[in-house]
Amino acid sequence: MFEEIRRQNADGIEFWSARDIAKILEYTEYRYFIPVIERAKRSCENSGQTIEDHFIPMTDLVELGKGGKREVESFKLSRYACYLIIQNADPSKEVVALGQTYFAVQTRKQELFEHASEDEKRYMLREELKNHNTALADAAYESGVVTPLEFAVFQNHGYRGLYGGLDKTGIHEKKELKKSQKILDHMGTTELAANLFRATQTEDKLRRDSISGRTAANQTHFEVGKKVRQTIAELGGTMPEDLPTYESIKKVEKRLKNKQTDPKIE
Repeated sequence: MFEEIRRQNADGIEFWSARDIAKILEYTEYRYFIPVIERAKRSCENSGQTIEDHFIPMTDLVELGKGGKREVESFKLSRYACYLIIQNADPSKEVVALGQTYFAVQTRKQELFEHASEDEKRYMLREELKNHNTALADAAYESGVVTPLEFAVFQNHGYRGLYGGLDKTGIHEKKELKKSQKILDHMGTTELAANLFRATQTEDKLRRDSISGRTAANQTHFEVGKKVRQTIAELGGTMPEDLPTYESIKKVEKRLKNKQTDPKIE
């Protein structure tokens, strides 16, 4: 449930709305949730972190009767801020216990990634992308992309948007990969991250906007891929088709497993 209310800004940085978190944690009114935020802020300061980095004031929209909406005060919360809020929320609520587990695990995963080697980062991102591609396939199916051929076409629309018009075959040729080699298995962390963003944002948009029909789903995937490409260009990054080809992730996985078996292996 916490992943479903996660948001991202224009730069792809994740955050949670304090208003959304309050609802999830079953606070009937936001004013009852404010003391929890204040306790979390104190915990943040006591841990040596800058409060403004994790609790950013924002305006949010709440629904009124007859479809109306109005702006209200809220906060953009980092993952760490959410973790602190959960720790300071009412422990008698079952959902608080679930939240403590969720954000503890996710925060730990983030810490591990930050200190991981390039091999480990590639492997973690590849596994994450594998999981999100499954979720994307489910969302596409609900939108009307049913057969394997239809899904292949759907995937190519995403690739074309992200890779400047190149489909799966074109990417294979550009990267000088054999037909038997999977594109995703030979990507570095930067390219994997771009494709992960494409997959997560497409899944989210398909579900959020209740996209219906193969044509609309394909166009959505293309537009999201194109938007990710545009963001890379605006940041001065290298286009994904121009990024280097890496050794198979299967070799990386084998190397990591051998290292776990024999820690002396570097």
